[in-house]
Amino acid sequence: MSSVKSSQDLTDDLCDALLTPADREAMLRLLRDLCTPAEVHSLAERWHVARLLTTGMSYREIHEATGVSTTTVVRVARFLNQEPHQGYRDAIAALEARDADR
Repeated sequence: MSSVKSSQDLTDDLCDALLTPADREAMLRLLRDLCTPAEVHSLAERWHVARLLTTGMSYREIHEATGVSTTTVVRVARFLNQEPHQGYRDAIAALEARDADR
């Protein structure tokens, strides 16, 4: 068995691993093993910006409220609104649906 994997195989493996935690605490342990504290913080900031963008806050308001760079706000907005992946949108919709069921 070859230990050399394609970029897609590595990404698929990572996605499978990210699907394994059963709760928030398990996910946090996995993130802490996978990422540096700065990387976890950066991911959390991007997620926070995505949520704020869906409330209608302006880029400048988000920057002033969070301290996140306007470059990051613009990047998150681009992925939220223009890129075809729609990962932010899917996750936000799933959380909204979950919260509506509670």
